[in-house]
Amino acid sequence: MIYVDNAATTKLEPEVLNDMMPYLTEEYGNASSVYSVGQSAKEAVESARETFAKCLGADSKEIFFTSGGSEADNWALKGVADMLSKKGNHIITSAIEHHAILHTCEFLEKHGFKVTYLPVDEYGMVNPKDLENAITDKTILVSIMYANNEIGTIQPVKKLAEIAHKHNVLFHTDAVQAVAHIKIDVKDIDVDLMSVSGHKFGGPKGVGALYIKKGVRLSNLIHGGQQERGKRATTENVAGIVGIASALKLSMDNLDKNVAKMQKLRDKYIDAVMEKIPYCRLNGHRTERLPGNTNISFEFIEGESMLLMLDMNGICASSGSACTSGSLDPSHVLLAIGLPHGIAHGSLRVTFSHHNTEDDVDKIIEVLTKTVQRLRDMSPLYEKVQKEDK
Repeated sequence: MIYVDNAATTKLEPEVLNDMMPYLTEEYGNASSVYSVGQSAKEAVESARETFAKCLGADSKEIFFTSGGSEADNWALKGVADMLSKKGNHIITSAIEHHAILHTCEFLEKHGFKVTYLPVDEYGMVNPKDLENAITDKTILVSIMYANNEIGTIQPVKKLAEIAHKHNVLFHTDAVQAVAHIKIDVKDIDVDLMSVSGHKFGGPKGVGALYIKKGVRLSNLIHGGQQERGKRATTENVAGIVGIASALKLSMDNLDKNVAKMQKLRDKYIDAVMEKIPYCRLNGHRTERLPGNTNISFEFIEGESMLLMLDMNGICASSGSACTSGSLDPSHVLLAIGLPHGIAHGSLRVTFSHHNTEDDVDKIIEVLTKTVQRLRDMSPLYEKVQKEDK
């Protein structure tokens, strides 16, 4: 099997599993208990919090563990909306956000909030001037993702946060795809809130975090206990918390090496596809993109058929976000960057990790070239274009 859907989830690193194992077996205490096995679990949680925070340039008291990125996104938006509702009711986001943001915004709109969805250019980039023009005296929060999960485009988050702060507006970024794949220092980019998910960088599923800058106040999302300093009630997922911190440290310790490898694989794949397969286009920014992300649309074919044929050849890729893989609608991200429905339906997202090899790329190109040609041979539209070209 060649696995190239690392934007959906990643392999749990063996070192991370080793760090987690004691808290899945003999060290199974509840971190809120006063006896020794419970206190051991609590020490593990707080040590993990210190490690996690250090990797992001944060203070440990600014890190709150969650069940994943979607919960962190929900908490950030709903928490700020509730806390600042008397100040204003306007939120700004972008048209290409993850559905954890977009659906939360839709929920808030039903409860009296107004949301502005900023457009993006053909590369999926938000124009800082559009943000500046969208801010009003009722704006309480701006939420722009750090890097897009489908097309990999990296946003100018530091500049966007600066604009928000100039107008005394809080800034949140969904950094689920970016953390551990590019260098991020929360103090440098000066965001107020940032969402993270562990399974995107070799950690376990079901654990994430929300960075809340010191001094920023938002309502609790879960009530019923004093866990996470009273902000998020529920028994701590000790093994998961240990795992996400271990995975982040491992990723950051090897960041330069891993990024260089993924960029090489990414560029080799893009160059080969563009050279060997006609009627295709790269989606997202060519250089300002995540090191392992590629998204290419192929005209005259359906993405689902392409995925099934790749799977039959042992290649695991995707057509977009894993959270909407059951949808028959074309990607909202691809439509937002201006692709017509027909072309958007024929997109393929291939996302590499440091576990992939150049041999993987060669095999994917070999299979993909044959797959695209086979599917196009069955397309009346492609046959028509071929005749016109002749």
